[in-house]
Amino acid sequence: MSSPLRIVPAKRTAATAAQLAEFGRQTFQDTYAAQNTAEDMALYVAENFGPEQQLAELQDPNTIFFLALMQQQLVGYAKLTIGSGLGAEPGADVRNRAELQRLYVQEDWQGTGLGASLLRRCLDETRQRGCRSLVLSVWEKNEKAQEFYRRKGFKQIGETEFRVGNDVQTDYVLRRGL
Repeated sequence: MSSPLRIVPAKRTAATAAQLAEFGRQTFQDTYAAQNTAEDMALYVAENFGPEQQLAELQDPNTIFFLALMQQQLVGYAKLTIGSGLGAEPGADVRNRAELQRLYVQEDWQGTGLGASLLRRCLDETRQRGCRSLVLSVWEKNEKAQEFYRRKGFKQIGETEFRVGNDVQTDYVLRRGL
């Protein structure tokens, strides 16, 4: 018997954008609200998880979203961008690099292997597109995510700034060759 969980490419529609906006906002708040001020969180989600912003991201030809659906209900998603300069030397050719910009899993689905399944789908897509590496950034205080990525073969190659509202934070840049 097959699993009712499916991982599918997102449709590039306003309805999908609205779904991603709500899910992204909720997941980001669930994960980071306790470690950030309410003002900074409100600014960040307003800037990054509006339906218009999500629709623009969906319609970018270099961006692919994979949705994890359990009986048509969104329980996680990944955002993959081809041609990322994250962690690259200035002036480097980045056409063969991809970036995992988001890997969001609903709180009650964490620890079930869903994150690993979404990551595998992103790695497969990255290889199919001829990329030689996958990069991502992870907050220096998110030890759970750092450990997950280490187990999946990612190594730290640098640091970058990440702004949550008015708070400038440090993210580690991780890379995995393909």
